[in-house]
Amino acid sequence: MASESLHSPEPQVSPVFSGTRRSSTALTPLHFVIVGCGLGGMAAAHCLGRAGHTVTVLESASSIGEVGAGIQISPNLSRLLIRWGLGDDLRRASVKPESITFRRYKTGHRVGWTKWGDNMERDYGAPYCHVHRADLLSMLFKLASPYMTLFLNSRVVSLDPNLVEVTLESGRTFRADVILGADGVKSMIREVVVGGPDKPISTGDAAYRAIIPTSEMSKDPDLKPFVDHPEMTGWIGPGRHIMGYCIRGGQEYNLVMLHPDRGLREAYDVEGSVHKMRADFADWEPRVEKLLALVTSTLIWPLLDRDPLGTWVHPSGKVALLGDACHPMLPYRAQGSAMAIEDAAVLGILFSHITSRRQIQPLLEAYQTLRYPRTTETQLASRANQKIFHLPDGPEQEARDLSMRIGMEDSLREERGQPSLDGSAGNANVWADRTKNRIQFCYDAEEEAERWWNTSGKRGSMSESLTFNL
Repeated sequence: MASESLHSPEPQVSPVFSGTRRSSTALTPLHFVIVGCGLGGMAAAHCLGRAGHTVTVLESASSIGEVGAGIQISPNLSRLLIRWGLGDDLRRASVKPESITFRRYKTGHRVGWTKWGDNMERDYGAPYCHVHRADLLSMLFKLASPYMTLFLNSRVVSLDPNLVEVTLESGRTFRADVILGADGVKSMIREVVVGGPDKPISTGDAAYRAIIPTSEMSKDPDLKPFVDHPEMTGWIGPGRHIMGYCIRGGQEYNLVMLHPDRGLREAYDVEGSVHKMRADFADWEPRVEKLLALVTSTLIWPLLDRDPLGTWVHPSGKVALLGDACHPMLPYRAQGSAMAIEDAAVLGILFSHITSRRQIQPLLEAYQTLRYPRTTETQLASRANQKIFHLPDGPEQEARDLSMRIGMEDSLREERGQPSLDGSAGNANVWADRTKNRIQFCYDAEEEAERWWNTSGKRGSMSESLTFNL
């Protein structure tokens, strides 16, 4: 069967940097095939489409939707969404937490606290928000729709990286200039890029996920404060922890409950046992018991990790990975969605400047070079938090709690109008570490890509050299 030849819709030029520049339109428009229409795939379709490229998105599912529940949108992501015109949508669908609190699992006593709310915008230039995954995907779908041709029920079963062609389960083929694997942690495209099977690493953890109507919580005076004063609350204990926060304008409360894995397969839509979920946290404080009593159903996800890949770009120079397909993130730093959408933003800026098809491979390699250190560091930070949150009771746990209390006292001191003693470096509560927060939250993916283009890419292009100085 002949490969599909598609035409792009008329590109809609929109601001990239508010008040500073508009999105460039590529002088050499390409055809991108994106495999997967999750958050990263939708963001890539938007960013590449607005740069004037033709975008085809292939999705194995029969409809667009997201399993799961709440996710956290940190300033490095919210600044992109707002810049792309989603500020009003984000405000309507999200909750802006006032703080993050860590509590002892048995007593509920507060051992860590950091002010968020307006401080996030003051310190990092954009808000910290909590949303439902489905709401964020809907926002990105709205952005991507004018620029993409979407095929559902389209499972990719093979890829020829030299022909730059994918074949669907139905036998239909699609040929492109560039193929992007945004097909998640179980990526088929990744195995082609790395040259063979890439097995996941067990973390020993799994996660229950559940949503509770806040109307039910408000009936209980012990739970009502979690609704009236939204924050991210983390209960930490031996081998387990719980994160809870409001989403959907405060109408729902999202719970993520980390516990020892029981040998689950690599899947993300497995119905869990509410009875076993409650048993896993049976000796935790009364408010946790009350929250779990309100859960009527739960999904259970195994947490599987992968080491950083040796490459994200196939030797052919026409196939690359993004998001969970190349750097799956454990949830302990709440950066998985942000990293995938940052990937898309960098690709969009780089390929807005392309003037020759000979630049495809150098630009993909530039993308990897720009993104690899940041995503790898974030992966490692997520792994570190797993250990920190799950320490058994004893000397290490006591040292962790003391460190968190020091950070809390510093944050409370600032709230009283007193100068910070800046005792946050290396704090066990990573959100109290101002240096790490600046690195994570002040990052602007589009500005980084523009900076590279202006300092290295443009020079390489103007000299007609394909060896860009990275």
